[in-house]
Amino acid sequence: MSDAIRLVALTAADLEAHLAAAPERTRRWVASQGFKALPLTHCLVPDEQGGIAEALVGIGNGQDLNALAHLPMILPPGDYALCERGHRLDPAKAALGFALGSYQFTRYKAARREPARLLSPLGSYLDEVAALAAATARTRDLVNTPTEHMGPAELGEAARAIAARFGADYCEWIGNELLDANFPAIHAVGRASHRAPRLLEVLAGDPAHPEVAIVGKGVCFDTGGLDIKPADGMRNMKKDMGGAAHAIALAELVLARRLPIRLRLLVPAVENAISANAYRPGEVIRTRAGLTVEIDNTDAEGRVVLCDALAYAAESKPALIVDFATLTGAARVALGPDLPALFGNDEALRDQLAAIGREIQDPVWPMPLWQHYLTMLESGIADLANAGASKHAGAITAALYLQRFVPPATPWLHLDTYAWNDGDRPGRPRGGEAMGLRAVYELLKRRYAG
Repeated sequence: MSDAIRLVALTAADLEAHLAAAPERTRRWVASQGFKALPLTHCLVPDEQGGIAEALVGIGNGQDLNALAHLPMILPPGDYALCERGHRLDPAKAALGFALGSYQFTRYKAARREPARLLSPLGSYLDEVAALAAATARTRDLVNTPTEHMGPAELGEAARAIAARFGADYCEWIGNELLDANFPAIHAVGRASHRAPRLLEVLAGDPAHPEVAIVGKGVCFDTGGLDIKPADGMRNMKKDMGGAAHAIALAELVLARRLPIRLRLLVPAVENAISANAYRPGEVIRTRAGLTVEIDNTDAEGRVVLCDALAYAAESKPALIVDFATLTGAARVALGPDLPALFGNDEALRDQLAAIGREIQDPVWPMPLWQHYLTMLESGIADLANAGASKHAGAITAALYLQRFVPPATPWLHLDTYAWNDGDRPGRPRGGEAMGLRAVYELLKRRYAG
């Protein structure tokens, strides 16, 4: 690291002491630049040869994961190393935040520039940080890719590649195979598309280890179906497979880090399209669990495809089921874009995940499975409806619908996530985003790896 440029992290309170120990020319230079060590500011200090001696960086209180995340795209390209003379940052958190800020989606457009690089003294723990950054990038890439190049088949390719990389078993049911294998709800939602619906499964790990099922909603594009969305509601619907992106990336992370679990990844992958055979409001679908569902609204399709996948996941009596889904606009109204709504049939486990999210700055917000609202899903001709007339408690009723397909004795967590950043922020570029992924990984690590 001797050739790396020194990166000096400073709070406003640290600046005076740092400058007091610096050469006079440095003090004069920093004063001339008006640098006050405010958050998201920096000052490049020249050396005697006209190069960069060090970069002073304002970091707020020093606790934010993204304290350094703005730097990769604004510092001159090159290698940087944290200097011990600055504010003592957690090196793992600093490295991860820097990595998250280095992300660029380059499939269709050249990189804006080469990011600066942060050298880290983390040793073997650097592998964990790199894996977490890679999982986030994987999620972002999958969500950012337009449906033209990220349909059900392409999600299948992503899952198949993971299976091949780790020597796992891979299976998928495509088109009418879903009916033969008793996944009628997945088939009903996806049958109108020219791209056949499918269920993807990856099974990996020692059968003697506790089984964890990770389920992701893979609606690759959502028109709303016959209950069609308006144009502004449809614009970003390539991201409606954000749950699948989280599930795929988390599965890859778990396998890469060799957690001692039996992993089952399930992704119902469909397009909710419109054609002559699109499923209709008022139809009744018999699900894999045997429950009949009246379709109140074809735009509440995510829960319909998930219910078959959850029922299938439960059949092997796993130790835990976790699902990710871009499920409801109601969750965004309640919590905004940054906080996934978290539901679970085990409140202690739910609250543990929420606490972990706060601890590692990957927040999720616990929400209630308020059973009284089940009346909003009542149907006069079926066991339940997929939606109802009430505009209240939309995120809760969606979660209650899913709960009907999970046995009470099986621990289950459901994350209703936005999977998207509406604007650019340090470490969180506009576009697809991983939300709650790191928190769930940390929960699995603590729960099963000790």
